[in-house]
Amino acid sequence: MLLRVAPQEPPFCPNDGCWFHQHDRDKWPFIRAGFFIRKHLPGRIQRWRCLHCRRYFSAQTFRTDYWLKKPQLQLPLFMALVSCSCARQIAREFGVSHETVLRQTARLGRHSLLFHHQNRPRGAVPEPVVVDGIESFEYSQYTPVHFHLAIGSSSHYVYGFTDSELRRKGRMTAAQRRRRTELELQLGRPDPKSIEREFAALLELVAPEPQNLVLFTDEHQAYPRAVRRLPHLAIQHDRTSSRAERTTQNPLWPVNHTDMLIRHSLSEHKRETISFARRRQCSAERLWVFLVWKNWIKSFSERKKDASPAMRLGIADHRWTVEEVLKERLFPKRVQLPKRWSDYYWRRIPTRRIPHGRKHSKKFAS
Repeated sequence: MLLRVAPQEPPFCPNDGCWFHQHDRDKWPFIRAGFFIRKHLPGRIQRWRCLHCRRYFSAQTFRTDYWLKKPQLQLPLFMALVSCSCARQIAREFGVSHETVLRQTARLGRHSLLFHHQNRPRGAVPEPVVVDGIESFEYSQYTPVHFHLAIGSSSHYVYGFTDSELRRKGRMTAAQRRRRTELELQLGRPDPKSIEREFAALLELVAPEPQNLVLFTDEHQAYPRAVRRLPHLAIQHDRTSSRAERTTQNPLWPVNHTDMLIRHSLSEHKRETISFARRRQCSAERLWVFLVWKNWIKSFSERKKDASPAMRLGIADHRWTVEEVLKERLFPKRVQLPKRWSDYYWRRIPTRRIPHGRKHSKKFAS
Protein backbone atom coordinates (compact mmCIF):
# COMPACT_ATOMS: atom_id res chain seq x y z
CA MET A 1 0.00 0.00 0.00
CA LEU A 2 1.21 3.51 -0.82
CA LEU A 3 1.59 5.51 2.39
CA ARG A 4 2.50 9.19 2.34
CA VAL A 5 2.74 11.66 5.19
CA ALA A 6 0.03 14.31 5.06
CA PRO A 7 1.15 17.95 5.44
CA GLN A 8 1.06 19.34 9.00
CA GLU A 9 -0.02 22.67 7.55
CA PRO A 10 -1.45 23.37 4.08
CA PRO A 11 1.23 24.77 1.71
CA PHE A 12 -1.28 26.92 -0.24
CA CYS A 13 -4.99 27.24 -0.90
CA PRO A 14 -6.04 24.43 -3.26
CA ASN A 15 -8.81 26.55 -4.78
CA ASP A 16 -7.30 27.72 -8.07
CA GLY A 17 -9.61 30.74 -8.05
CA CYS A 18 -8.13 32.02 -4.78
CA TRP A 19 -5.33 34.62 -4.65
CA PHE A 20 -3.43 32.43 -2.19
CA HIS A 21 -3.35 29.51 -4.59
CA GLN A 22 -0.11 30.96 -5.99
CA HIS A 23 0.77 34.07 -3.95
CA ASP A 24 1.95 35.17 -0.49
CA ARG A 25 1.96 31.94 1.49
CA ASP A 26 3.23 33.77 4.60
CA LYS A 27 0.21 36.13 4.61
CA TRP A 28 -2.37 33.44 3.93
CA PRO A 29 -5.19 33.38 6.53
CA PHE A 30 -6.55 29.91 7.30
CA ILE A 31 -7.89 28.05 10.32
CA ARG A 32 -8.31 24.44 11.38
CA ALA A 33 -11.81 23.12 10.77
CA GLY A 34 -11.96 19.74 12.48
CA PHE A 35 -11.22 16.38 10.88
CA PHE A 36 -12.90 13.38 9.32
CA ILE A 37 -12.33 9.63 9.43
CA ARG A 38 -11.89 7.45 6.34
CA LYS A 39 -11.38 3.73 5.75
CA HIS A 40 -7.91 3.90 4.20
CA LEU A 41 -4.74 4.96 5.98
CA PRO A 42 -4.13 7.50 7.33
CA GLY A 43 -7.58 7.20 8.89
CA ARG A 44 -7.82 10.62 10.59
CA ILE A 45 -7.70 13.50 8.10
CA GLN A 46 -7.24 17.11 9.22
CA ARG A 47 -9.49 19.76 7.66
CA TRP A 48 -8.87 23.50 7.19
CA ARG A 49 -10.71 26.56 5.90
CA CYS A 50 -9.29 29.40 3.82
CA LEU A 51 -10.47 32.69 5.30
CA HIS A 52 -9.95 34.49 1.98
CA CYS A 53 -12.11 32.38 -0.38
CA ARG A 54 -14.04 30.62 2.46
CA ARG A 55 -13.40 27.17 0.97
CA TYR A 56 -13.00 24.04 3.13
CA PHE A 57 -10.31 21.49 2.28
CA SER A 58 -8.28 18.79 3.99
CA ALA A 59 -4.84 17.16 4.06
CA GLN A 60 -6.19 14.62 1.60
CA THR A 61 -6.64 17.44 -0.95
CA PHE A 62 -2.85 17.56 -1.42
CA ARG A 63 -2.40 13.83 -2.09
CA THR A 64 -2.40 12.20 -5.54
CA ASP A 65 -5.03 9.66 -4.41
CA TYR A 66 -7.45 12.47 -3.56
CA TRP A 67 -11.08 11.51 -4.29
CA LEU A 68 -10.21 7.92 -5.24
CA LYS A 69 -12.25 4.99 -3.96
CA LYS A 70 -9.33 2.61 -4.52
CA PRO A 71 -6.22 4.59 -3.52
CA GLN A 72 -4.27 1.38 -2.90
CA LEU A 73 -4.28 0.79 -6.67
CA GLN A 74 -2.06 3.76 -7.58
CA LEU A 75 1.39 2.33 -6.88
CA PRO A 76 0.95 -1.13 -8.47
CA LEU A 77 -0.95 0.43 -11.40
CA PHE A 78 1.94 2.82 -12.15
CA MET A 79 4.33 -0.12 -12.51
CA ALA A 80 1.79 -2.25 -14.39
CA LEU A 81 1.41 0.51 -17.00
CA VAL A 82 5.10 0.15 -17.95
CA SER A 83 5.07 -3.66 -17.76
CA CYS A 84 3.32 -4.33 -21.09
CA SER A 85 -0.09 -5.08 -19.59
CA CYS A 86 -3.26 -3.79 -21.20
CA ALA A 87 -6.18 -2.31 -19.23
CA ARG A 88 -8.26 -5.49 -19.07
CA GLN A 89 -5.28 -7.60 -17.99
CA ILE A 90 -4.54 -5.13 -15.20
CA ALA A 91 -8.22 -5.11 -14.20
CA ARG A 92 -8.27 -8.92 -13.95
CA GLU A 93 -5.06 -8.90 -11.91
CA PHE A 94 -6.36 -6.43 -9.33
CA GLY A 95 -9.99 -7.55 -9.37
CA VAL A 96 -11.45 -4.22 -10.49
CA SER A 97 -13.39 -2.90 -13.47
CA HIS A 98 -11.33 -1.96 -16.50
CA GLU A 99 -13.08 1.45 -16.35
CA THR A 100 -11.45 1.95 -12.95
CA VAL A 101 -8.08 1.19 -14.52
CA LEU A 102 -8.74 3.64 -17.37
CA ARG A 103 -9.78 6.45 -15.02
CA GLN A 104 -6.79 6.00 -12.74
CA THR A 105 -4.47 5.68 -15.76
CA ALA A 106 -5.74 9.03 -17.04
CA ARG A 107 -5.06 10.60 -13.65
CA LEU A 108 -1.55 9.11 -13.47
CA GLY A 109 -0.93 10.39 -17.00
CA ARG A 110 -1.97 13.92 -16.03
CA HIS A 111 0.16 13.80 -12.89
CA SER A 112 3.16 12.51 -14.87
CA LEU A 113 2.77 15.33 -17.40
CA LEU A 114 2.73 17.96 -14.63
CA PHE A 115 5.66 16.24 -12.88
CA HIS A 116 7.70 16.19 -16.08
CA HIS A 117 7.11 19.85 -16.88
CA GLN A 118 7.73 20.99 -13.31
CA ASN A 119 11.05 19.15 -13.04
CA ARG A 120 12.45 19.30 -16.58
CA PRO A 121 15.61 21.39 -17.13
CA ARG A 122 15.17 25.07 -17.88
CA GLY A 123 17.31 27.23 -20.11
CA ALA A 124 19.43 26.10 -23.04
CA VAL A 125 19.50 22.39 -23.86
CA PRO A 126 22.96 21.24 -22.67
CA GLU A 127 23.44 18.41 -25.18
CA PRO A 128 22.63 17.42 -28.76
CA VAL A 129 19.04 16.28 -29.27
CA VAL A 130 17.87 13.24 -31.25
CA VAL A 131 14.32 13.45 -32.64
CA ASP A 132 12.36 10.72 -34.36
CA GLY A 133 8.93 9.17 -34.20
CA ILE A 134 7.29 5.90 -33.28
CA GLU A 135 4.25 4.84 -35.31
CA SER A 136 1.27 3.12 -33.78
CA PHE A 137 -2.53 3.05 -34.24
CA GLU A 138 -5.64 4.45 -32.65
CA TYR A 139 -8.96 2.67 -32.99
CA SER A 140 -7.87 0.58 -36.01
CA GLN A 141 -5.10 0.19 -38.58
CA TYR A 142 -6.92 2.69 -40.81
CA THR A 143 -5.92 5.47 -38.38
CA PRO A 144 -2.16 5.33 -37.72
CA VAL A 145 -0.54 7.87 -35.36
CA HIS A 146 3.01 9.13 -35.01
CA PHE A 147 4.56 10.15 -31.68
CA HIS A 148 7.54 12.49 -32.09
CA LEU A 149 10.16 12.01 -29.33
CA ALA A 150 13.00 14.39 -28.41
CA ILE A 151 15.81 12.61 -26.53
CA GLY A 152 19.17 13.76 -25.20
CA SER A 153 22.04 12.29 -27.18
CA SER A 154 24.26 11.76 -24.10
CA SER A 155 21.83 11.41 -21.20
CA HIS A 156 19.00 9.57 -23.04
CA TYR A 157 16.64 11.89 -21.15
CA VAL A 158 13.28 12.20 -22.94
CA TYR A 159 12.56 15.93 -23.17
CA GLY A 160 9.00 15.41 -24.37
CA PHE A 161 6.79 14.43 -27.27
CA THR A 162 4.00 15.54 -29.57
CA ASP A 163 1.79 13.48 -31.88
CA SER A 164 0.45 13.47 -35.44
CA GLU A 165 -2.36 11.55 -37.06
CA LEU A 166 -1.42 9.92 -40.35
CA ARG A 167 -3.10 8.54 -43.43
CA ARG A 168 -2.90 4.77 -43.81
CA LYS A 169 -0.13 3.87 -46.23
CA GLY A 170 1.77 0.82 -47.43
CA ARG A 171 0.53 -2.26 -49.25
CA MET A 172 -3.27 -2.61 -49.25
CA THR A 173 -5.81 -4.78 -51.02
CA ALA A 174 -8.44 -3.21 -53.28
CA ALA A 175 -11.03 -3.68 -50.52
CA GLN A 176 -8.79 -1.93 -47.99
CA ARG A 177 -8.27 1.01 -50.35
CA ARG A 178 -12.01 1.33 -50.80
CA ARG A 179 -12.52 1.25 -47.04
CA ARG A 180 -9.87 3.95 -46.56
CA THR A 181 -11.61 6.13 -49.15
CA GLU A 182 -14.97 5.64 -47.42
CA LEU A 183 -13.53 6.65 -44.06
CA GLU A 184 -11.81 9.72 -45.50
CA LEU A 185 -15.04 10.85 -47.19
CA GLN A 186 -16.90 10.37 -43.91
CA LEU A 187 -14.32 11.68 -41.41
CA GLY A 188 -11.92 13.79 -43.44
CA ARG A 189 -8.30 13.25 -44.38
CA PRO A 190 -5.44 13.86 -41.90
CA ASP A 191 -3.37 16.99 -42.41
CA PRO A 192 -0.47 16.06 -44.74
CA LYS A 193 1.73 18.66 -42.98
CA SER A 194 1.02 17.34 -39.50
CA ILE A 195 4.49 15.82 -39.05
CA GLU A 196 6.17 19.07 -40.10
CA ARG A 197 3.99 21.13 -37.77
CA GLU A 198 4.26 18.84 -34.74
CA PHE A 199 8.01 18.31 -35.19
CA ALA A 200 8.49 22.09 -35.09
CA ALA A 201 6.16 22.37 -32.07
CA LEU A 202 8.22 19.76 -30.20
CA LEU A 203 11.52 21.56 -30.85
CA GLU A 204 9.94 24.83 -29.70
CA LEU A 205 8.85 23.12 -26.46
CA VAL A 206 12.29 21.63 -25.88
CA ALA A 207 14.22 24.81 -26.76
CA PRO A 208 11.90 27.83 -26.42
CA GLU A 209 14.75 30.36 -26.07
CA PRO A 210 17.35 31.26 -28.74
CA GLN A 211 20.37 28.94 -28.65
CA ASN A 212 22.71 26.86 -30.79
CA LEU A 213 21.27 23.36 -31.06
CA VAL A 214 22.78 20.21 -32.55
CA LEU A 215 19.95 18.09 -33.97
CA PHE A 216 20.11 14.47 -35.17
CA THR A 217 17.24 13.03 -37.23
CA ASP A 218 16.67 10.55 -40.02
CA GLU A 219 16.09 11.66 -43.62
CA HIS A 220 12.35 12.32 -43.38
CA GLN A 221 11.49 15.05 -45.91
CA ALA A 222 9.35 17.04 -43.45
CA TYR A 223 12.15 17.64 -40.95
CA PRO A 224 14.16 20.30 -42.87
CA ARG A 225 10.92 22.22 -43.52
CA ALA A 226 10.09 22.05 -39.82
CA VAL A 227 13.54 23.36 -38.89
CA ARG A 228 12.96 26.40 -41.12
CA ARG A 229 9.89 27.21 -39.01
CA LEU A 230 12.16 27.95 -36.01
CA PRO A 231 14.16 31.11 -36.78
CA HIS A 232 15.00 31.62 -33.08
CA LEU A 233 17.22 28.49 -33.10
CA ALA A 234 20.60 28.16 -34.79
CA ILE A 235 20.30 24.47 -35.64
CA GLN A 236 23.06 22.24 -36.89
CA HIS A 237 20.95 19.52 -38.52
CA ASP A 238 22.68 16.14 -38.96
CA ARG A 239 20.64 13.58 -40.94
CA THR A 240 21.21 9.81 -40.83
CA SER A 241 19.57 7.20 -43.02
CA SER A 242 16.94 5.14 -41.24
CA ARG A 243 18.36 2.13 -43.06
CA ALA A 244 21.71 2.48 -41.27
CA GLU A 245 22.61 -0.30 -38.85
CA ARG A 246 20.98 0.41 -35.49
CA THR A 247 24.00 0.03 -33.21
CA THR A 248 25.31 2.22 -30.39
CA GLN A 249 27.55 3.96 -32.95
CA ASN A 250 24.52 5.20 -34.87
CA PRO A 251 23.76 8.86 -33.99
CA LEU A 252 20.08 7.90 -33.76
CA TRP A 253 20.77 5.19 -31.15
CA PRO A 254 19.14 7.06 -28.20
CA VAL A 255 15.80 7.31 -29.98
CA ASN A 256 16.07 3.84 -31.56
CA HIS A 257 16.67 2.35 -28.11
CA THR A 258 13.77 4.30 -26.62
CA ASP A 259 11.47 3.13 -29.44
CA MET A 260 12.40 -0.48 -28.66
CA LEU A 261 11.78 0.11 -24.96
CA ILE A 262 8.37 1.66 -25.68
CA ARG A 263 7.33 -1.32 -27.80
CA HIS A 264 8.63 -3.63 -25.07
CA SER A 265 6.92 -1.81 -22.17
CA LEU A 266 3.61 -0.54 -23.62
CA SER A 267 1.25 -3.13 -25.07
CA GLU A 268 -0.53 -0.71 -27.46
CA HIS A 269 2.71 0.03 -29.34
CA LYS A 270 3.66 -3.52 -30.27
CA ARG A 271 3.92 -4.23 -33.99
CA GLU A 272 1.24 -6.94 -33.89
CA THR A 273 -1.23 -6.46 -31.09
CA ILE A 274 -4.92 -6.45 -30.20
CA SER A 275 -4.23 -3.88 -27.47
CA PHE A 276 -3.84 -0.70 -29.54
CA ALA A 277 -5.44 2.36 -27.96
CA ARG A 278 -8.94 3.38 -28.97
CA ARG A 279 -7.87 7.05 -28.63
CA ARG A 280 -4.41 8.51 -29.03
CA GLN A 281 -5.29 10.70 -26.05
CA CYS A 282 -5.25 7.56 -23.88
CA SER A 283 -2.06 6.37 -25.53
CA ALA A 284 -0.43 9.72 -24.77
CA GLU A 285 -1.43 9.55 -21.10
CA ARG A 286 0.23 6.17 -20.76
CA LEU A 287 3.28 7.45 -22.65
CA TRP A 288 3.66 10.28 -20.10
CA VAL A 289 3.79 7.65 -17.34
CA PHE A 290 6.45 5.79 -19.31
CA LEU A 291 8.42 9.00 -19.83
CA VAL A 292 8.58 9.76 -16.09
CA TRP A 293 9.47 6.15 -15.29
CA LYS A 294 12.29 6.11 -17.85
CA ASN A 295 13.70 9.53 -16.93
CA TRP A 296 13.55 9.36 -13.15
CA ILE A 297 13.05 5.76 -11.95
CA LYS A 298 14.68 3.38 -14.43
CA SER A 299 18.45 2.98 -14.40
CA PHE A 300 20.33 3.72 -17.61
CA SER A 301 21.64 0.13 -17.62
CA GLU A 302 19.44 -2.73 -16.39
CA ARG A 303 22.51 -4.83 -15.67
CA LYS A 304 24.61 -2.24 -13.82
CA LYS A 305 21.68 -0.54 -12.00
CA ASP A 306 23.44 2.78 -12.47
CA ALA A 307 22.26 6.39 -12.84
CA SER A 308 18.91 7.34 -14.33
CA PRO A 309 18.74 9.69 -17.35
CA ALA A 310 17.75 12.54 -14.99
CA MET A 311 20.90 11.90 -12.95
CA ARG A 312 23.06 11.83 -16.10
CA LEU A 313 21.55 15.18 -17.07
CA GLY A 314 22.33 16.60 -13.61
CA ILE A 315 18.77 17.37 -12.46
CA ALA A 316 18.55 14.51 -9.91
CA ASP A 317 20.98 13.23 -7.27
CA HIS A 318 19.46 9.74 -6.96
CA ARG A 319 17.09 7.37 -8.73
CA TRP A 320 13.58 8.24 -7.68
CA THR A 321 10.96 5.76 -6.52
CA VAL A 322 7.31 5.66 -7.52
CA GLU A 323 6.45 6.79 -3.99
CA GLU A 324 8.54 9.94 -4.49
CA VAL A 325 6.96 10.66 -7.88
CA LEU A 326 3.48 10.33 -6.34
CA LYS A 327 4.40 12.09 -3.11
CA GLU A 328 2.18 15.12 -3.61
CA ARG A 329 -0.62 16.24 -5.86
CA LEU A 330 0.31 18.77 -8.54
CA PHE A 331 -2.05 21.54 -9.64
CA PRO A 332 -2.20 22.66 -13.29
CA LYS A 333 -2.54 26.37 -12.52
CA ARG A 334 0.65 26.27 -10.42
CA VAL A 335 2.67 24.26 -12.96
CA GLN A 336 1.56 26.30 -16.02
CA LEU A 337 1.80 23.84 -18.90
CA PRO A 338 2.59 25.12 -22.40
CA LYS A 339 -0.41 25.22 -24.72
CA ARG A 340 0.48 22.11 -26.73
CA TRP A 341 0.91 19.96 -23.62
CA SER A 342 -2.13 21.42 -21.88
CA ASP A 343 -4.19 19.77 -24.64
CA TYR A 344 -3.00 16.41 -23.29
CA TYR A 345 -3.89 17.40 -19.73
CA TRP A 346 -7.43 18.50 -20.56
CA ARG A 347 -7.94 15.55 -22.96
CA ARG A 348 -8.46 17.75 -26.02
CA ILE A 349 -6.66 15.41 -28.46
CA PRO A 350 -9.36 14.35 -30.98
CA THR A 351 -9.96 10.92 -32.49
CA ARG A 352 -11.94 11.03 -35.73
CA ARG A 353 -13.57 7.65 -35.14
CA ILE A 354 -14.75 8.76 -31.66
CA PRO A 355 -16.04 12.32 -32.20
CA HIS A 356 -17.36 12.78 -28.65
CA GLY A 357 -14.47 11.37 -26.63
CA ARG A 358 -14.48 12.18 -22.93
CA LYS A 359 -12.60 15.37 -22.01
CA HIS A 360 -11.24 16.29 -18.59
CA SER A 361 -13.22 18.78 -16.58
CA LYS A 362 -11.68 19.40 -13.16
CA LYS A 363 -14.22 19.41 -10.36
CA PHE A 364 -12.67 17.92 -7.23
CA ALA A 365 -9.89 15.66 -8.51
CA SER A 366 -7.08 16.83 -10.77
